[in-house]
Amino acid sequence: LVALELSSLDETVAICPEAIGTEGSSAYLKEGDVLSMEELLYALLLQSANDAAVAIACHVGGSIEDFASLMNGKAEALGLVNTHFENPHGLDSEEHYTTARELAVIASEALKNETFLKIPPTQKKSFITEERSRTYVNHNKLLYMLDGTIGVKTGFTKRSGRCLVGACEKDGLRFISVTLDAPDDW
Repeated sequence: LVALELSSLDETVAICPEAIGTEGSSAYLKEGDVLSMEELLYALLLQSANDAAVAIACHVGGSIEDFASLMNGKAEALGLVNTHFENPHGLDSEEHYTTARELAVIASEALKNETFLKIPPTQKKSFITEERSRTYVNHNKLLYMLDGTIGVKTGFTKRSGRCLVGACEKDGLRFISVTLDAPDDW
C-alpha cells in the first residue's frame, strides 16, 4: 500500500544489491535487472517474493529501514497500536510484530485502493520484454477453492508459521479473514 501510494506502476526499478539472495520465497532477481514497479508488486503479492519486497523498499524509501519507517507511519495513520515493522517482507525480526485484527485493518485499507484490488485475485501474470519473460503464479489456494476470493496475502516464517490474510466478496459484502500460525490455513 505504501509503495502504491508513493510510486506509479510504470516506474522502472533498478534492482539493488540488498535485494539479491533475500531469504525465503523469491523472484530470483539479479543485481542490475530493471523491472517495472507493477511487475515487482505482482511478484510480491502473487509469489511472496521477498527479494521484490526489498527492491520495492529500497526504490521507494531509499533503504529497508527508511521504508519500514514509512510503513510504521502508515500503520500509525490507520490507528494501529500493536503493529511495528522492521522490514518490508515480514521475515522474523525481534521488533517486527502485528496482530490478526491489525492485519485485517491493513487489508481493508489496501482493498480500497483500486490498483491494489486488481493484483491479489490474479492467478497468473506474465511480463514479457525483449530481454526476458517471467510468469508469477499466485500461491493463494483460496483463489482456486472459493468463488469470490480476492486474495490478499500468504506468508510463512519458522516463528510465525503459516499465515494468511484472505478476502472474499459475496452478495455485495466483503469479508476479511486472518489466520496466524495455522498449519492448515486453507
